[in-house]
Amino acid sequence: MMKRALTFLQYLLFLGGGIFLVWWQLKSMTEIEKTEFYAAVKNANYWLVIPITLFSILSHISRSMRWKLLMEPLGFNPRLSNVFAVTMVGYLANAAIPRLGEILKCTFLAKYEKLKVDKLVGTIIVERSFDLICYATFIGITILIQISDVGAFVKKKIVSVSAAPGMPVWQKLMLVTGSIIALFLIINWLLKKFPHNKIIVKISNILKGIGEGFTSIKNLKQRRAFILHTFFIWMMYLLQIYLGFFAMDGTEHLSIKAAFSVLSLATLAMIVTPGGIGSFPIFVMQTLTIYHIAPPLGKAFGWVMWGVSTGLIVTVGLIALLALPYLNKKHQHESRSIDTE
Repeated sequence: MMKRALTFLQYLLFLGGGIFLVWWQLKSMTEIEKTEFYAAVKNANYWLVIPITLFSILSHISRSMRWKLLMEPLGFNPRLSNVFAVTMVGYLANAAIPRLGEILKCTFLAKYEKLKVDKLVGTIIVERSFDLICYATFIGITILIQISDVGAFVKKKIVSVSAAPGMPVWQKLMLVTGSIIALFLIINWLLKKFPHNKIIVKISNILKGIGEGFTSIKNLKQRRAFILHTFFIWMMYLLQIYLGFFAMDGTEHLSIKAAFSVLSLATLAMIVTPGGIGSFPIFVMQTLTIYHIAPPLGKAFGWVMWGVSTGLIVTVGLIALLALPYLNKKHQHESRSIDTE
């Protein structure tokens, strides 16, 4: 009886967390932003929201499958249902606190699949590093296919950032690089100086696990599948934006080239603020001015795309969070039944 009550309270806590996240996202908007958001949502073509949502879910499933490929060289073979569920929980957490989702993904998967967290962290770092390379490549392709329009826009932004008061960009890069090198040297010195200290041993084990995670990319058994998943993920992102153009009057004439530009800047917005709150529609609006879209319409389009993406993450992430204990309890019960036979 007590166990059922605790489970029920746990579900209530998860449900309350999801509702709070929606409330917090809306509360973070100004009154003008709320008005723009509700107007954009009201006037959108909801029939097109269905395939956009489908493409988004497919991209998340493909990302889960790609992460699973990175675990194979480590001897890990988790169930795809668990990998997908913790991936969505990670997105849900990142919508509130940046990078918290990466920690939760590893913690939850390690718990339900009985894996080592430190090695999973290594695969996450590899995946994010690879994503960064892909993102830089995507930006390069975006500029190349429309060099006259986007090239001038990017150049203007770089000049404005460089001319801004404060430390020059090159100095910031040198400072960050120097800090990383200094941190590495300090950790290396501590490991050699205090090899038997409990805290140092724990740090050493974590670093070794991360190192083993990095070797997973070198020892990938299905490299072609990994690359195909990466290509598929970005194509799904791109198609979401392109289909979104047809969901609103005034943007339906925009081409796939414009979708490249919007995706490039929208991805940056998701990095700048948790879940892209506030920054996503502004970045999209700025991008669409290249194609002579009026700022109010561009911002409204940004709010629609942000609303669909955030709504999906909150809904599916919450369902995944609630389903994880139940699915794994059922699996454990089936495993015990097989062992007794």
